[in-house]
Parts: sequence; C-alpha cells; structure tokens
Amino acid sequence: MRKAMSLALLLLVAMFCNAQMADPVKFKSHLKTGSTAEAEIVFDGKIAHGWHVYSTNLGSDGPIEASFHVDKKDGVELVGKLTPRGHEISMMDNMFGMKLRFFENSVQFVQKVKFTKPTYTIKAYLEYGACNDEMCMPPTQVNAHFSGKSPAIDGKAAADEKSAETDDVAETLKAGGLDSSMVKAGAVDSVAVADSAAAPQLDNAEVQKLWTPVIKELAKFDKPVSNSLLYIFLAGLVGGFLALFTPCVWPIIPMTVSFFLKRNKDRKKAIREAITYGVSIVVIYVALGLIVSLLFGASALNALSTNAIFNILFCLLLVVFAASFFGAFEITLPSSWSNKIDQKSDETSGVLSIFLMAFTLSLVSFSCTGPIIGFLLVAVASEGSIVAPTLGMLGFAVALAIPFALFAMFPTLLKSAPKSGGWMNVLKVVLGFIELAFALKFLSVADLAYGWHILDRETFLALWIAIFSLLGLYLLGIFNFPHDDENRRTNVPQFFLALGSLAFAFYMIPGLWGAPLKAVSAFAPPMNTQDFNLYKNEVHPRFKDFEAGMAAARLEGKPVMIDFTGFGCVNCRKMEAAVWTDAKVADMLNSKYVLISLYVDDKTPLPEQITVTDTDGTQRTLRTVGDKWSYLQRHKFGSNTQPMYILLDNEGKPLTGSRSYDEDINEYMDFLKVGLDNYNK
Repeated sequence: MRKAMSLALLLLVAMFCNAQMADPVKFKSHLKTGSTAEAEIVFDGKIAHGWHVYSTNLGSDGPIEASFHVDKKDGVELVGKLTPRGHEISMMDNMFGMKLRFFENSVQFVQKVKFTKPTYTIKAYLEYGACNDEMCMPPTQVNAHFSGKSPAIDGKAAADEKSAETDDVAETLKAGGLDSSMVKAGAVDSVAVADSAAAPQLDNAEVQKLWTPVIKELAKFDKPVSNSLLYIFLAGLVGGFLALFTPCVWPIIPMTVSFFLKRNKDRKKAIREAITYGVSIVVIYVALGLIVSLLFGASALNALSTNAIFNILFCLLLVVFAASFFGAFEITLPSSWSNKIDQKSDETSGVLSIFLMAFTLSLVSFSCTGPIIGFLLVAVASEGSIVAPTLGMLGFAVALAIPFALFAMFPTLLKSAPKSGGWMNVLKVVLGFIELAFALKFLSVADLAYGWHILDRETFLALWIAIFSLLGLYLLGIFNFPHDDENRRTNVPQFFLALGSLAFAFYMIPGLWGAPLKAVSAFAPPMNTQDFNLYKNEVHPRFKDFEAGMAAARLEGKPVMIDFTGFGCVNCRKMEAAVWTDAKVADMLNSKYVLISLYVDDKTPLPEQITVTDTDGTQRTLRTVGDKWSYLQRHKFGSNTQPMYILLDNEGKPLTGSRSYDEDINEYMDFLKVGLDNYNK
C-alpha cells in the first residue's frame, strides 16, 4: 500500500510540477565517409514527446529554421545545402500566416562535403529551433569538429580551391578591436561587450554585478504551479454535473437508488452496492479516455487540433450535437446494445452484475451525455497531452457517479431533490447554444489555415453576438424548441441566465470596431484579421540591450521588466497581442517600468566570438547577439524557454517570481504590482 501511495505521489509531482530548465532535444554529429571524395556530416536528433524541431528553408518571417554554419574549413568544401531527412510534417500556422515544416520524435540533418586536400579540417555547427505548445527554446547549436586524412581527393576541386576560402571570421573579429585572449571561459564581464554606444554606459564591475546569477533568489519567489491538466479535470467535472441534470440521466437516479435499497434489505449492503455502481461509472468513462489516448497519442491529438480538415470536421460534429440538443433528432446507440447488456446484468450477480448495470446507464444516457463527452474530448485534443482525455473523463465520471452514492447513503435527500420536468430540456437547449458557439472556434482555425477570410474577427463576433442574443431571448420565453413545454414560462434562474447572456452579447458589440474583448480573445480570430480597427494601444520595448536598459533604469529610478523573447516565438506574440494590449497593462509597462526585450534568436554577429562555460559544464561559443541573451537567461536566471518575464531592481536582483506564457490579465497585473511594490520598499 505504501509503495502504491509513493508511486501515485511521484506521478502527481511529475504531472503538476513545472521545471525551469528544458532539454527536449538531443543531437549527435558524425562524419560519414566512403571511398569517394564526398562525405556527409550527419546530425542525428532525438526529440522529446510533445516537442518539435523546425525544418530547413522556412524563410526569414518564420520561426528558427535548421541551418548549417562553418567557423573554419581547410581541405574540404560544401556540396549543396543542409538537407533534412525523416518524417516531415507540414502544417499551416495561424500566427505566422504560413505553412511550417517540422519533425517530431526524431530527425536527421545532412550536409554533404567534398575533400580537396590530403588532409582536412572543418569546424562547423548546426543551429535549430524547437518548440512545444507552450514555449520555445532559443536557437540551439550542435558542434561538428572533424579533421584527419581524406579518404579520396578530387584533384580538380583541389586545383580550383582558392587560398582565401579558409574562412575569414577570425580576421574580421580581430579587426573589431577585441582580443580573444581577454575572454575567459564563463567570464561575465567579457560576455557583456558593448552593444549601443548611445545608451548610458556601465563599467565592467557594474556589468559583472548585473550578470551575477540570481537563480536561488528567483526560486524563493517562484512556486510550483499546476499546469492545464487541473483545468481539464475541472472542465470534465463541470461537464459531468451538466450531464447529470439532463432528461436522460436525472430521472434514472431515484430509480437506481430505490432498486439497490429494495434489492437488499440490509441498508449497509445497499450502500456498498450503490458505491460500487458509482465506481463502475468512473471506470467505464476513464476507460473511454484511455482508449482515446492510446488510439491517437498526444502528438496525434495535437496534430488534429491544428489540422484544418479535422477542425472542419470538429465544427460539423459540434453543429450536429447542437442540433440534437435543440430537438432536431436524438443521437442514440443501437437499442440492441443496451438490451443485451441489461439482460447480461440480470443473468449475473455480484460485482459483475453491478458493473453491467452501470454500462447500461452509459448506453441509455448516450443521447444526452454523448454530445457533452464529444465536446470535452474535442476540446482537450488541443492540449496534446496523452493524459488529458483520461483526466477529463475522470472528472466527468466523478461528477456523474457522486449522486448515486450520495442518495444511497442518505435516501431522504431524494425527497428534496428537484423533480424531472421541462427545465431539463431548457438545460439541453442552453448546452446546444454553447456547442454551436464553440463550433465557430474550430471553423475559424480552418478559415485561417486556408486563407478563406469568411470568418474574420468581426464576422466571428457578429455570429457570437447573434447566438448569445438568441440564447437570452429563448431563456426569456420569446420562442420555443420542439421538445419544450407548450406553456413554458421564464422562472427566476432563467431570467438571470438570460440577463447574463444578453449582457455578454452587448459586451462583444464594441469588438466589431476593434475593442480588445479580453474575455473572448482566446476564442476569436486574431486582431490582424479585423478589417476596421479603431483601437490602438501597443507596447514597444524601450531597449533591446540588457546593460543599456539597466543603466537607463538606474538613472530614472525605475524597476525593469526583462522580456526574454524571440522573433520566431509564437507564444510571445500571443502574450503581446492578448495581454500587453490591455490598457492597464500597457500603462504599467510604459510608465512604471523600463521594458527590455531580449531576442534570443537575434542573428546580429557579436564583435568577437566568445567561448563560455555553460550551466551544464560544456563549453559553448557565443557568435550572435541572440547567443548572448540566451546565455544570459541560462546563466543568470537558470531558464532557457520563451516567453519569460522577470522583474528586476537596479542591482539586477529579482523583485518577485518569473512568469511565462499565461494570458490571465489579472494575474499579470498582480505580477507587475507586486514587483513595483517591492521596488518601492
């Protein structure tokens, strides 16, 4: 028992803890030679579950592509370009507005070379970008250093080789006035070479102080946070409670509980069997979640969530579910299935009999629970997690099973429980409106992918305004659906629901002219699809250099927000669009802080390449400005994923914990306020 509890605890810790340093891709390089003058430099990569590595030649407007770079070569020349090998996935990306190509699980990049001298030397590296659904890695480099005797020589190539082809990077750097002998492995003051001569300057001692690691100080603020799996469980729980009050489930509760009480004169035994019945319901629906996970897997579910064709199918599926809830037809499983299961439960006894009874309930109630389950499974597909469907079904089943066990323990509660009636069909219709609204979300993904422009932001909002206005009018009794009572009247709960639905519709109206509408920003198409936009409230960083920004903040007496970002970081753009455009957030960032955005994929070359010892003990070469900021993030803050937001005082010390991708505006404002309060103290 103790071992089982320990194992469960470890699983929970693994599920809900959020590690700082990520290392999702492992590359190895080797030189593949033969009996000819040509050879291949091969980079073999293993990619962690849920991550992907981008392919080659994506264009300057896309994310970080795989590319091959040479620091030094002698006796060898490149043949062609870097070539990817493996199962390449091509998919439309809404944020970049282009088709992206990437690899999952494994990838191989190959650069062909030709030997031109009896001996050869080549020092090169592969640079690649990796992302998952929540974060991206900075540009990462894999070194490839090879030298030796050439297996064969192409005489013509050797004769044509120019003496200047041995790469002039070192000479160029020397011309910059920096002596590489001054750079020590891991020397912070050398890493922070000047970027902007116009900005306030700091001496080496001040710069070194700013680069001092604050990983332990940051850890004191940061607390382990649960990820979206908790929300999936809660969503399943809500779905289960909603299904509970539908006409297919609620009337069955008193009949089932009475059956157990009459079947056993011993009340304790009846309670045990009712609890077993509830546990059986949980097992059945959790098994459904497991089947979905095993059939598709996390990467397949995530691929479905971003695939245009499947999003159209998801949209149509939800429209069918909505029509079913409106009363157009009923989605039922073959009656022979439930009859056979019911017959088997009568023929058996004990736990198996109770389990078969629970299975019968699942089949009989499918016309009401099916659309809710389908909606839940479609929604969690976007999580790309293999445990998401199972966790969602667990929440759904727990909510569905609780009343059976509760009423079996306390039968007198049945007398005070709401009676079956027309209110149950009203609930079904309300769920139908909600599913119809969410169907547009999936259609929007397909529309963006194919560039149809039939569901731009204002069109989407207009449809949502119509849907929630109609929902409000329905709850007020203005019109009915086929299964509603003829003399249906609005009661007090329905009136307040109608008030909320109509208010929500009115709230969305300014969005037709470009208002941010933060409450629906996660569902509506991006702001750039809006044809008519009167709203302008953007935030731009004051500095893109760490030392210059820190010096300016010290002169102005303001705290600093460091924004570790990237030109190819999708979630960084989402945060800027969904959070930074909020008026309160924008005012705080523009007036109370000095905002420094550090792009970890900035390809601007440093005046001189710098060798440093990284946090894992390996030596790395910093070649670009992006390399420098990436090293700063790892060295000083112990993290390597973007986006990452850190609030600092003028000495480079953290004012509170860090934040990453999270579109909760209220929490982001609390984050900024806490940092400002601590700075003022």
